Amino acid sequence: MKGTILIADDEQEIRESLSLILEEEGYRCTTAEDGDAALQEIESSNFDILIADIKMPKLNGMQLMEKVKNISPQTMIIIITAYATVETAVHALRSGASDYIVKPLDFDEVIFRVKHLMNRREMELENKYLKDQIDKRFNFNNIIGDSPAMRQVYDMIQRVAQSTTNVMITGKSGTGKELVARAIHANSDRANKPFIPINCGAIPDNLFESELFGYKKGAFTGANTDKDGVFKTANGGTLFLDEVAEIPLHVQVKLLRAIEAKEVKPLGTNVTINIDVRLVAATNKDLMEEVEEGRFREDLFYRLNIVDIRLPSLSERKEDIPLLVKHFVDKYNRELKRNIKGVDNETMRTLMNYKWKGQVRELENVIERAVLLCDNEYITRKDLPPTTHQDMNDFYPDDLKEATKNFERQHISALLRRCDGDKKKASDLLNIGLSSLYRKIEELDVATN
Repeated sequence: MKGTILIADDEQEIRESLSLILEEEGYRCTTAEDGDAALQEIESSNFDILIADIKMPKLNGMQLMEKVKNISPQTMIIIITAYATVETAVHALRSGASDYIVKPLDFDEVIFRVKHLMNRREMELENKYLKDQIDKRFNFNNIIGDSPAMRQVYDMIQRVAQSTTNVMITGKSGTGKELVARAIHANSDRANKPFIPINCGAIPDNLFESELFGYKKGAFTGANTDKDGVFKTANGGTLFLDEVAEIPLHVQVKLLRAIEAKEVKPLGTNVTINIDVRLVAATNKDLMEEVEEGRFREDLFYRLNIVDIRLPSLSERKEDIPLLVKHFVDKYNRELKRNIKGVDNETMRTLMNYKWKGQVRELENVIERAVLLCDNEYITRKDLPPTTHQDMNDFYPDDLKEATKNFERQHISALLRRCDGDKKKASDLLNIGLSSLYRKIEELDVATN
């Protein structure tokens, strides 16, 4: 079978004729006498192509197409029209139709159009499969950003992922350290093994050893069963120690021994367990300062900090804010069942200007709140918390040259995204030569993809 087709037309002769000729070509066809009947078929079955008359009772072709786009977005739609006007065709295509055919029907043309769409669908599915494979190989787990600072982070993830080297991720709270740890794991040979995160700042001092190394039944009061520690649970995979600076000194000694010997000893037993764990640690503190103050062991620091990945704060990559905003709007549209199209220009300027002390996490919270409260198609300033309304002058540095560079970099990057990367089109809109645009991209390190 070549594919499945739903034919919706209120004229029985057209339904039956189309069904007959397409089934002779090897397609499986279903018919519907009006838009409502077609919608019921779409809701109960999967179809590769919908062929729908633009004029039908109960639900016309355009109305049906709008509903199908939400219910079955993968279904391609061919509109049948008796009105061969450019306006009708353009409107149908702009509204989501993949093609249109004009009455009276030329069956050879119908077969040609259907074959063309089936080939296109097959190619799109193949491209999606290839993209999914690439995403699986280079999965950055929702780390959003295309700034020079974030491109360095992506480069480091790819460089270290395939090794077994311990990694230290540093950065302010809310910058996405666990996302980077997960991306390292997902791109490693351990991707099919456990990824075990543990927040060291949330564990009471007296429970650290049992959480890390486990215990045997009867090891202490309340130990009614055996329990595996996170090292054993993560065996073969990756153990992520978040807020590693919070580990007490007396536990740091045993952690260092476990890392060096590649074995752990659960509380209440003398039997050691061999472990094969890749360690990724993270902190928002200056660990060298912690070492100098005697709160963190120097030897453990150097064991964990073989490779350091520093995450930039949001103020260091403000050009990523529009990408992050779009990502979070899309995310909370899905979760909150809203249909917000984005933010208006004034609101985007406000978001760009705000000093995000809570980093990406704070931005996400603000967008979630705005999506929930927004009553219009676009988020406006009134949907934002009052604390975000600050002086626009804070966005650029005092130095005129640096401020100008900031503006040019962000403006060119935004325009390239608007032009889908078409540099000739962007240079025309900027009213500069193509060679000048290439020179600006190089000088300002503008993100182009």
